[in-house]
Amino acid sequence: MIELFQLDKSLHFPSPAHALTDPPGLLAFGGDLSVNRLLHAYQQGIFPWFSVNEPILWWSPNPRGILPLDNFSVSKSLRKFVRKTSLRVTVNKRFDGVIYACAKVKRQSSGTWITDEMINAYIELHRCGHAHSIEVWDDGELVGGLYGVIPGNVFCGESMFHYATNASKLAMFYLVELLRQNGCEFIDCQLQNDHLASLGCIEIPRAEFLNKLKEAVKQPMDQSLWLPRELTQP
Repeated sequence: MIELFQLDKSLHFPSPAHALTDPPGLLAFGGDLSVNRLLHAYQQGIFPWFSVNEPILWWSPNPRGILPLDNFSVSKSLRKFVRKTSLRVTVNKRFDGVIYACAKVKRQSSGTWITDEMINAYIELHRCGHAHSIEVWDDGELVGGLYGVIPGNVFCGESMFHYATNASKLAMFYLVELLRQNGCEFIDCQLQNDHLASLGCIEIPRAEFLNKLKEAVKQPMDQSLWLPRELTQP
């Protein structure tokens, strides 16, 4: 029998140390997706992940996938692509377009975890200045991008998409450069996969991740980095 913590109207979460091992990382259910609750969750290394017709489920997996910025892998072919591509890259120009596109990405399992409820919650988080997007454009058409949450001096990546070759890698390249400007040390990738591993994502114990996150949350992120604009090549 699974015993799971049920959230109430308060913003209290149980310690991630109480997360289940099966399914791995499941910590709690219930609550809501308000701006305050989401921020409180991300500051503690917890994030929501659930499908349609499921209650809100909260997770803190062990091990945790992170991308140390110094570990970001840029191949010669990608560097050449960055120099020569005609694709444009912007920040916070079309957050809604990015999250809607990410919700349409085909997953290995049926359906999507980016439900309408999630979309509305993260758009509100964006309006409040806590969620941001990188967009890639081809002649005015949105062809790639990513979005995530900023609970301090760390970017908690949520999802990415691409319709054009290398578009998501290009978005990640510009995101890393942007974060380096603020002295950020890593991106929270939540869970490692083959694509993220190819970019330099590694797995670390949850306890180590939480220590890193605790220090990052203490440091403010320069909000001017996220002013809507086109990004120039570094």
